Amino acid sequence: MTVLDGARERWVRTGGVELCVAELGDERQPTIVLVHGYPDSKEVWSEVAGRLADRFHVVLYDVRGHGRSTAPSPLRGGFTLEKLTDDFLAVADAVSPDRPVHLVGHDWGSVQSWEFVTVDRTEGRIASFTSMSGPSLDHFGHWINKRLRRPTPRRVGQLLGQGAKSWYVYLLHTPVLPELAWRGPLGKRWPRILERVEQVPGGDYPTPSLPSDAAHGAWLYRDNVRPRLRRPREDAHAHAPVQLVTPLGDAFLSERLYDGLEQWAPRLTRRTLPAKHWVPRTRPDRLADWIAEFVTSTEDGRPGTAPGGRHADRFGGQLVLVTGAGNGIGRATAFAFAEAGARVVAVDRDAEAAARTAELSRLIGAPDAWAETVDVSDEQAMEKLAAKVAADHGVVDVLVNNAGIGLSGSFLDTTAEDWRKVLDVNLWGVIHGCRLFGRQMAERGQGGHIVNTASAAAFQPSRVLPAYSTSKAAVLMLSECLRAELAGQGIGVTAICPGIVNTGITSTARFAGVDAEEEKRRQRRSARLYGMRNYPPEKVADAILEAVVHNRAVVPVTPEARGAHLMSRYTPGVLRRLARVKPPL
Repeated sequence: MTVLDGARERWVRTGGVELCVAELGDERQPTIVLVHGYPDSKEVWSEVAGRLADRFHVVLYDVRGHGRSTAPSPLRGGFTLEKLTDDFLAVADAVSPDRPVHLVGHDWGSVQSWEFVTVDRTEGRIASFTSMSGPSLDHFGHWINKRLRRPTPRRVGQLLGQGAKSWYVYLLHTPVLPELAWRGPLGKRWPRILERVEQVPGGDYPTPSLPSDAAHGAWLYRDNVRPRLRRPREDAHAHAPVQLVTPLGDAFLSERLYDGLEQWAPRLTRRTLPAKHWVPRTRPDRLADWIAEFVTSTEDGRPGTAPGGRHADRFGGQLVLVTGAGNGIGRATAFAFAEAGARVVAVDRDAEAAARTAELSRLIGAPDAWAETVDVSDEQAMEKLAAKVAADHGVVDVLVNNAGIGLSGSFLDTTAEDWRKVLDVNLWGVIHGCRLFGRQMAERGQGGHIVNTASAAAFQPSRVLPAYSTSKAAVLMLSECLRAELAGQGIGVTAICPGIVNTGITSTARFAGVDAEEEKRRQRRSARLYGMRNYPPEKVADAILEAVVHNRAVVPVTPEARGAHLMSRYTPGVLRRLARVKPPL
């Protein structure tokens, strides 16, 4: 049994066709209308609809010629945007005659919904619009014309890039062939193609009507694309708040297509998602949360509210887990993601410090933040953490393996137990995190990012940091290996290599081969030296967010770290000679 099997069903007659309409939830609640794309039917929304139905009145309908709705006759001229607008108004009047509806569209459902939200005759009937993977043809036409009128290398590159992504549009304009392909081998293989290429899970989608849906839907392109791109409307301004969700891995649409969208949608909220094109099937949890949040804010008179921060459109609503989040770089990183609107899991072996980080993250801007107390070196504890986070909050989008401890002292003074403690936290803690959470990301099939905190010590040898440097060099190499292995699954891996940063690690670092009194003296001196350098952990946190956004492999942070990294590549002999110098501690 699927979500839609329990839906209330009605038929709406409009323009010579009958539309199959399904309804879920309480009709007294705000109405959300979900419009499907090509070559889909309303069942593409079943997972999203099920997640929204407990809070809203959810309406789905098969676009004319799709699913259980009837097709116009003749097909040519039967799928114009004007007729699709008539269909939407007929559905809206039937399901919510006295209140405006909240519109959500994907792919061609979004393309036609842009028409609905920008024409005069629908003004007052739409409360908000959430768009994903489908631009306005009018906006697209102006986007093309702007680049043709004033071509620059970048603009020409954008045109060529989107032109290559739109290969299927040209094929759909050819006569007869698309219909033959969809009713023949392509229609039979399409579910497997979606599963393999887009990681779309099976279930009630695609439906058996797919071949005829796709054949009829070809006229969406033939009736609309060329006329609108040639003569785009000048008045295509949205008269309702718009939320734009952009999947970063969309194979059919470039992110640049939405540059300057604020001109057409002045009340615009942007979100991005590390996913491919069919997000209603692959990320229904995230979409349902964003749709619900946007609808609720609009109903409350706060249209267009969105998380703040520099990277709010990139991390808003994503789930980020940070180990070693009780202080220093870990806490600053949790705060940076919180400011960008991410949901944060703050992990630390100090329960009070983790709870404080979570509390402050919520105040800073995280829609949700939780604290977990775990020793990252404990394999079983980490396994329980991974299972708990997945069950309670979902699969992590960004993992930051930051927990670490310091140890200074010569190799001959470092005991086997000292080595075990450093490697258990600094290396095995990273291995546990990557293995457990990285596997969940891979199995989800929609990408993600892993950040491992290494150190400038990873490529800068030192006579007094043999254990610490070895652990961080191992983290660096592990990150490089993982990056190679997981690249094909859309999972990025970054090694962050800070230099001297003013954090609490200096006051807790251990010194091998000295008594307790001398160790305390050296800790105080190290803390003073790092304090004099006064490089704040917030700058490392900023570098981490930038690394995730741009999928960078190795990021040295601080001038001395960047210098050491360059020297390790071009003048390693100089670094080896510097390693012989004994620091004044």
